[in-house]
Amino acid sequence: MNVTQVLLVGTSILTSAFSGYIAAQETHSPVVRIAELEIDPAQLERYKAVVKEEMETSVRIEPGVLAIYCVAEKDNPYRLRFFEMYADEQAYRTHLESSHFKKYVAATQPMIRSRKLIETVPVQLTAKRQ
Repeated sequence: MNVTQVLLVGTSILTSAFSGYIAAQETHSPVVRIAELEIDPAQLERYKAVVKEEMETSVRIEPGVLAIYCVAEKDNPYRLRFFEMYADEQAYRTHLESSHFKKYVAATQPMIRSRKLIETVPVQLTAKRQ
């Protein structure tokens, strides 16, 4: 094998390895979801109790659920925003199929006036380490 052939084989191996690395990074990148919900004001306190239980359970028992945050608009407490982060797409799908999430959906469906799910692409995710 001459030098040119060795370089071509080496380049081919590196390209293949790098392509595999990029594919692995893409399939295992975090999934970030944003949801905007409007809750029936008469059912807001019950909704908050149900969602709190679901969020706490998800973070506690699902290793792929990295974070779930819920905030309310200051002047419209029945308008909620959720920020959810999952380890990857599989973790998100596992969450959707969990019994506690399905229980939440069934219990809160009549409480939710509107729902908007926003697909996102992480640009930069930074947090303090505890």
